[in-house]
Formats: sequence, structure tokens, C-alpha cells
Amino acid sequence: MDKPVIASEETLVAPVVVPAAPEKAAIGPAYLVLGGISFSHFLNDTMQSLIPSVYPILKENYALDFAQIGMITLAFQVTASLLQPVVGYVTDRKAQPFSLAIGMGSTFVGLLLLSVAHVYGMILISAGLIGLGSAVFHPESARIARMASGGRYGFAQSVFQVGGNFGSAMGPVLAALIIVPFGQPSIAWFSSIAFVAIVLLFQIGRWYKPRIAPRRSAMQARSPEAPTPARTAVALAILIVLVFSKFIYMSSLTSYYTFYLIERFHVSTQTSQLLLFVFLAAVAVGVYFGGPLGDRFGRRYVIWLSILGVLPFTLLLPFANLPGTVALTVIIGLIISSAMPAIIVFAQELMPHRLGMISGMFFGFAFGAAGIGAAILGEVADAKGIEFVYRTCAFLPAIGLLAMFLPKMPRTHHG
Repeated sequence: MDKPVIASEETLVAPVVVPAAPEKAAIGPAYLVLGGISFSHFLNDTMQSLIPSVYPILKENYALDFAQIGMITLAFQVTASLLQPVVGYVTDRKAQPFSLAIGMGSTFVGLLLLSVAHVYGMILISAGLIGLGSAVFHPESARIARMASGGRYGFAQSVFQVGGNFGSAMGPVLAALIIVPFGQPSIAWFSSIAFVAIVLLFQIGRWYKPRIAPRRSAMQARSPEAPTPARTAVALAILIVLVFSKFIYMSSLTSYYTFYLIERFHVSTQTSQLLLFVFLAAVAVGVYFGGPLGDRFGRRYVIWLSILGVLPFTLLLPFANLPGTVALTVIIGLIISSAMPAIIVFAQELMPHRLGMISGMFFGFAFGAAGIGAAILGEVADAKGIEFVYRTCAFLPAIGLLAMFLPKMPRTHHG
């Protein structure tokens, strides 16, 4: 999937998104659409983040071990990981403006099932349905964000992603305030959020539909400054490895941070969830600044600094006291999260004729890496303890050294 795509007769007839009014394209971003798709991302990821937020409840109610907790994450993440590139490829060939609303229906059903699931298998199915909704949502919504960017691609990608990250941060808070006091059945209340998202995404689909037109001319000639096909393949492979290292580490925090805090510092479940919110809120802030910084200074530098630059703090984390742990996780969240908007836009610029597939591949790989990481780390936590997990994962950001091998992009792309 990371090999260069050569223009063929098939690609020349594939539908692409074009501005409805080209003479107005230079005015700037379509802020209302960007706000709508970001808010939809907020709602989508708020619901998705309920899954790890209720792990302590599920673990206690059904006597689950860490490996079984990891398998729940795997069921959710890998469903999204496997299907997102497929969805992106299909929508590159034939755009589906109302697929976002339909995909949200899967999340709606998954939440209702999770609220009444009383056997482990049903919990896994529920998580998989919510993952399916994510698979449909991300590739097309990332394309819409780029289309509404007015040329400010990093800014638009950050606005889009920050909605999702704030949604992820809200999950633990809502779990602490609603699900912990009222129990697993209260998850059904969040299906109302899914309904709101369905209505909003249907309206965005109406805006999107008239901006789809068949491609009538060949792709633009490749800039002489652009990387060769071989360099493009290498760059995509490097970006995938960087996403892998970033999200494996992130998974150690999002899936097991609450258990780490409870085990090491003896805090309550609600306190651990609120401290998880602090980390996730820092992640959201970092995402917001990552895109504009990439537009201004170059995406390679942002990718390099955001992954490798977090290494000293991850190495310190396993040895910190509770206030130090909270402070370090805020710094880690701010720095490491700034990479993702730059990575997505960098990859889109490497293959601008495959926006959906590239977006789906990288968002999907991020979910898959997190899911695989959660499952593996769960096994390690059962065998060696949760503190061992954090000491081992602390070295993952060193993989950021690979960013030095990313190619320089043409200046028009701010690469």
C-alpha cells in the first residue's frame, strides 16, 4: 500500500473533489465546514473514547485480565485499521457524500449493544461496530477538511484532528461523571450523541455532493522538485514506522494509564480517569498547533521534533512521583501529538491523487498500531507488571531519528 501509484486510464476517470466555485477558491478556508467536520470528529471520538474509559468497570464486573482488556482494544482498533484504507480507496474511485452519516449509524448500534452486553463476546462485537463507524468516518472527513482548507492544509488538518482529540479527552470525564455512578447501562445515553452526529454529517454530505465532479484531464505533471517514485515509497514507509512508534507509546497511556495510576499511586478510579483527561487534553492542544507550525516552518521539522523531542520526558516518566507524572504526561502529550497533522499532510502531498486511500491508510494504521500495541502491552503487563510496560515503552520515541531520511518537498507544499 506504500508503493507509488502510477497514473493509468483507471485513475484518469476516477472522481475527484473540485471546488464548486474555482474563482473563490483562493479566498481562504471554508470555516463553517471545517468547524462542522471538526465538531463531528469531536462527537465521533467522544463516543469511541468511552471504550477505554469503561475498562475499569468492565474489568471489575466481568473479572477480565489485562490480556482480555487488550483484546477489546484490538477488536475496536483493528476493525478500523483494516477497513479505513479500503474505504479510502473506494471513495477515491467513487465518492460517497452520505457515507459519513451511514457509518455513524454503526457507532450508534455499537453503543446500544455495549450498554446491554453481559458476555465477553458481545463486548467484542460492540467494540468492533464502533470501530466500523470510525473506519467509515475518517478517510472521507479528512478529504473534506482538505477540500475546505483554502490551501492551508496543515491548519485544516489540525482543526479537523483537534476535534477528535478533544472528543477523546472528554470520554474519561464523561465516564467518571456518568458511567461510573450509573453503571454500564448508562452507555446507552450516549447514543443520542451519535444521532446528533448523523444529522450534522448528513448536512455536510449535502455540501460535499455538488463539489464532486468526474476527472476530465490527466493528473498534473509531477514537479521536478518532487521526490521520485522510489523516494516516495521510502518516505511512506518511514512515515508508517513513525506512526507505529508514536501510537504504540500513546496506547500505553490511553489504555493503561488509569491502571498505572491506581496501582502505583493508589488513586481512585474517578481520579485516574480525570488525570487521563488531563493527558488527552494536552494531546488535543498539541494537535492544534502541529498543523500550522508545519505550514510555517516545514512538516519534516515538526515530525522530527515532535517524536524524537519527547524522548527525555518519556525516559523520566517511570521514575516520577504523582505530581511529576501528571506534569510529564502533559509535556509528552503536547509534544508527541503535534506530529500527526504534519504526517497526514506530508503523506497526502506525496500522493495527492490518492487522498482518501492515504488518509485511510494512515488513520487506519494509527488505529491498528494502537490496537496491536494494547494487546501486546496487556500481555506484558500481566507477565511483568504495568510499571515494566512504561519503562520499556519509554524508548519508543527514539525511532523518531528516521525522520532525517524524509525527502524535502517542493516549497509550494510547505514540506
